[in-house]
Amino acid sequence: MATAGQNYQAKDASSGVETEPEPRTSEADTQERPRRKFRSSWNAKEANNASAPADYLSNLGQAQDYNINVTHGQNSQHLDSLFTGNFLGHQSDIADGTLRDWESRSYSNIVGDYYIAPAFLDAVTLHIAKNYLTEQFDAQTKVPLILGIWGGKGQGKTFQTELAFKKLGVQPIVMSAGELEDEWAGKPGRLIRERYRRAADISRIQGKLSCLVIHDIDAGIGRYANTQVTVNNQMVVGTLMNICDDPTRVSIGQNWRGSDVIRRTPIIVTGNDFSKVFAPLIRDGRMSKFFWQPTREDLVNILFQMYKDDGLRLDDMAALLDAFPAQPLDFYGALRSATYDNQIRAWIRDDVVKADLADEDANMGELGRRLINREGLPTFLPQQLTLDMLMAEGARLAKEQDHVNAWKLSEDYMKDTNKGGGGGLIGLQG
Repeated sequence: MATAGQNYQAKDASSGVETEPEPRTSEADTQERPRRKFRSSWNAKEANNASAPADYLSNLGQAQDYNINVTHGQNSQHLDSLFTGNFLGHQSDIADGTLRDWESRSYSNIVGDYYIAPAFLDAVTLHIAKNYLTEQFDAQTKVPLILGIWGGKGQGKTFQTELAFKKLGVQPIVMSAGELEDEWAGKPGRLIRERYRRAADISRIQGKLSCLVIHDIDAGIGRYANTQVTVNNQMVVGTLMNICDDPTRVSIGQNWRGSDVIRRTPIIVTGNDFSKVFAPLIRDGRMSKFFWQPTREDLVNILFQMYKDDGLRLDDMAALLDAFPAQPLDFYGALRSATYDNQIRAWIRDDVVKADLADEDANMGELGRRLINREGLPTFLPQQLTLDMLMAEGARLAKEQDHVNAWKLSEDYMKDTNKGGGGGLIGLQG
């Protein structure tokens, strides 16, 4: 008879075959042994991070604060491998959004015959062509990656750029200065790298010319007297400088791969004052600069294209320019917009409220209902403009500008504070 601790074999009574007995386990051993059975997705682990703790949903919220995009729940990074498998890689799912989300513009909405200044078109065309032809030059030739278009406010820099892109068939990725700052440090820099890679993918996959465009860059990273320099300002400048120095290797945080080489893609930025931008970014090796100040001939032709359907001539546009010198292009665009004021006023008075706007019985709530629900809206006919109408409206707009410059009410409100006198609320004597 075997005692405890002896090795022994038991014989199956039915078959006569000797079998090994099952080892005895204590209750403590059972509690220490981990459970291997998968019970629910709450205990699932990410496929690319097997060492992560078991609480999958908690890790997802902590590690990814941008949990608002459509790729969550649609690719194998966020699903059990039971459903996605590992044989196609972690980004193989067709529904992850990368094949349809380009954030690019084709400018098909620009319809009509517009004037493109020859000098402007020449600068944009040469910059794009040189960057796509860099491999044809010798190794000593340094082509700037960025074209900086700068000049006075309201001179049509953005619209002329769009017209040039439409003529050249360029499909750009567009950013604005508002995207160059974020509550999270590092996000704007990463966004620039992501947008740059997407512009490169448009050329590689769709076979179209592309570039990265950043409008009003000096408003986003310019250094003025009373502005605070943030970490994101520094990282945006550093990111752009790094892309200029090595435009074919742009990382967005993935592991380094020697084969990850993208196509060189030009960058075009616009602004009003590049002297406020970090000097090493705008040096000649990284940025070629184009100062846009339309000539009188450019202005006359741009205005003629704007008003030629009204029967106005080139001489009329020259007279309009002489009447309002030193006005930007957006001033003349505002003249056409103001010509619809009388039609809108008549529609509100005669069709909506059926009374004068100042009357106490005027049902102004009906106007709000129509505008919100888009019911009973009118069809405005283009008004036949004359030179005298444009002159009169231009005089009204210029008078409003003079009021802003002459009346400086803020100085009057704060005169006690400016003089350092006794206290009192703004507008009240203490």
